[in-house]
Amino acid sequence: MLSDLILSFEQYPLFFYLTVLFVSLAVGSFLNVVILRFPKMLHQGWYNECREFLAEEVKDIPAKKQSEITLSKPSSTCPKCGHRIRFYENIPVVSWLALRGKCSQCKNQISIRYPIIETITALLSIIVATEYGVTLTTFFVLLLTWGLVALTMIDFDHMLLPDQITLPLLWLGLLININGLIIPLDQAVIGAAAGYMSLYSVFWLFKLVTGKEGMGHGDFKLVAVFGAWMGWQLLPLLILMASAVGAVVGIALMAFKGLKRGQAIAFGPYIAAAGWITLLWGQSIWDWYLGLLV
Repeated sequence: MLSDLILSFEQYPLFFYLTVLFVSLAVGSFLNVVILRFPKMLHQGWYNECREFLAEEVKDIPAKKQSEITLSKPSSTCPKCGHRIRFYENIPVVSWLALRGKCSQCKNQISIRYPIIETITALLSIIVATEYGVTLTTFFVLLLTWGLVALTMIDFDHMLLPDQITLPLLWLGLLININGLIIPLDQAVIGAAAGYMSLYSVFWLFKLVTGKEGMGHGDFKLVAVFGAWMGWQLLPLLILMASAVGAVVGIALMAFKGLKRGQAIAFGPYIAAAGWITLLWGQSIWDWYLGLLV
């Protein structure tokens, strides 16, 4: 069955790309749920763990009343009128366009962010499919891409890179390279360690000099993810691109949005974008860059 499907993909490339398109649009819709709910689930869990740990100290303080949140419960509803979103109102991109970006009941505006995330997820997935073709590598890089979309948006919203997403991507990168799917295993292991230690060292040097924490620990782990997927050789390019874009965005925010000097901004999105680009085209970019220096 699977071999027949792969053969169909190889014989009919349009069928392959359409499959990737529709699957990734559905995944993008699911990622919207993850981005919205997963941080709330984490905060809820941390609150309960803290109350359990501080049982004696907080026994006289009533616990906050909160409904349990999961990725599947409660059902999606309009935040204004509580209208339960029907399945045909939740078709990626299409439903938002059909409803003109408004709730079908109260006409409250639905954020354009939802179809944008779905569209970006689909576009990135098509690029991956075009780059790697009908291969096992495409499947795994798609998983990485979808994870990066979730991490990017969660970090933008909450300055948080959850281990529950980052660490599985790290282990997946090591596992797929056991047989050298993308790079030899020794390069993957060294890359993961070098990726983590590169920012870890900068973090502690900065803290020793200034007494402040310059970045979050999730950033170390995200660079380690890319080290596990593409080895250590391209990590300097990744860090260079992420730092350059982060610096430009930071300056722009200070100039146009009133960001104060020393105020923290999320670095994970720039690592994710730079790492994804480096994974797909890093060697070509690196060769071009070195050519400019000769």
